[in-house]
Amino acid sequence: MMRRDFCRSSLALGITGLTRSNLGFSLAGLIADTAAAKGVTQYVSEFVVNARFEDIPKDVLDLGGKSILDGLGLALAGSVSDVGSMARRYIEAFGVSKGSSSVIGTNLKTPPRLAAFANGVSIHANDYDDTAVIRGDAVHATVPVLPPVFAISELRRSTGRELLLAYHVGVEVECKISEAISPRHYSGGFHATGTMGSFGSAAACAKLLGCNSLQTSYALGIAAAEAGGLRANFGSMAKPFQAGHAAENGVAAADLAAMGWTASKNILEAPKGFFEAAGGGFDPSAILGRLGDPWTFASPGVLIKRFPCGTIQQPVMDEMLRLIQQNKISATEVETVEVSGSPIEFDNLSQHQPTTGLEGKFSMEFCLAILLLDGKAGLAQFTDAVVNRSDVQDLIRRVKFTVDPHLEESAGRLLTIQMKDGRTLSGTTGFAKGSPQNPMTDDEVAEKFRSCAEFARWPKRQSEAVVELISSLERASDVGKLASSLTS
Repeated sequence: MMRRDFCRSSLALGITGLTRSNLGFSLAGLIADTAAAKGVTQYVSEFVVNARFEDIPKDVLDLGGKSILDGLGLALAGSVSDVGSMARRYIEAFGVSKGSSSVIGTNLKTPPRLAAFANGVSIHANDYDDTAVIRGDAVHATVPVLPPVFAISELRRSTGRELLLAYHVGVEVECKISEAISPRHYSGGFHATGTMGSFGSAAACAKLLGCNSLQTSYALGIAAAEAGGLRANFGSMAKPFQAGHAAENGVAAADLAAMGWTASKNILEAPKGFFEAAGGGFDPSAILGRLGDPWTFASPGVLIKRFPCGTIQQPVMDEMLRLIQQNKISATEVETVEVSGSPIEFDNLSQHQPTTGLEGKFSMEFCLAILLLDGKAGLAQFTDAVVNRSDVQDLIRRVKFTVDPHLEESAGRLLTIQMKDGRTLSGTTGFAKGSPQNPMTDDEVAEKFRSCAEFARWPKRQSEAVVELISSLERASDVGKLASSLTS
């Protein structure tokens, strides 16, 4: 029997949750969870309504502050991207360029829904934003949540605490729903940032708007109707669209729910609801009683990227840089490079002969080639002109990225460089810089923010003001000053 058919058969028998075993399922221990699983949406809604700033541990607030600063820097960098510019042109075409919410990196103000979309597109434009890796699924934690929170907070003149609380609630809901849904959701082709992110955005917006539990459940139901995103769009402009759309979805969902717009009150666990339709099942033990216990920022944690490309390449690129520096490797001395990936990694990194900077972000071959040639891989390297350089294209053809069907997601990857003089240099990947196990310091995150701001040619005075304001955000009586530092 196909796994999908098994899941559907189980649901038909009234079993509403499925546990995981090596990305498969078993029925062990699920019968007792069935009744409790009927209240998942209500549980999520009550968590959103009842969460207090005092409930968030200081270490979680500190980690969230890093991701917020990171996200704002990426919004600045993305504002000068092609998709950032096109998103603004799209908004302006509606004739609604007057509003109260800022499009970061510009002087454009627009209604919160459209500002959330534009800023979400910009944050994800360079695929440089933070990532929560949950059982092999990568969901970008900040991009669906920070833009709507920032937009509504500016409109309502919210305090720093109100912004921080809504942001953490949204990220928590997004990531725990992602953890609960069956692996078929991601492996079958859904882009979790576009789908799960819509729920995180709706939760954060409902919190800021002061929705009650019923309204919040309606907001989640509306968000489910909007949620979308497919991994087949990776390497194209549709990927940042999916992230921006998730950010926008929550604003619309919470606004409508606050007005009285109804939806399913149990959209997550309902028969033919989100978990069944989009995943074929879910594990109730992964979400019930788990929201804020522990907070996702504490465990499993969130990766802040060192390089502007996919999560998968980060540890491999770290190891490549180490080998280059340790052995003083010149690209002209390299015969071939070899590295393997798991089936899902190979599937995601499908751009084996990229011709654009965007495709290069989903190419293991390009990411390793550019490190050998330029000794770095920053925003300036991921452009069409660089990808199409003759020396880059030549070396891309000599990087062999292959699939290993037996490779586990958590295992280290062996990177092998065959030199023209007959030497073989090799190393095994470890935890990526910026991962929970190898985190960036506050100063390193601030430096990444500065580099993104510099890439956008943002005034240094305003950049430094943002760094300072984020460090004291908890004490801010109005987030308007932060918005002013991010707009021209």
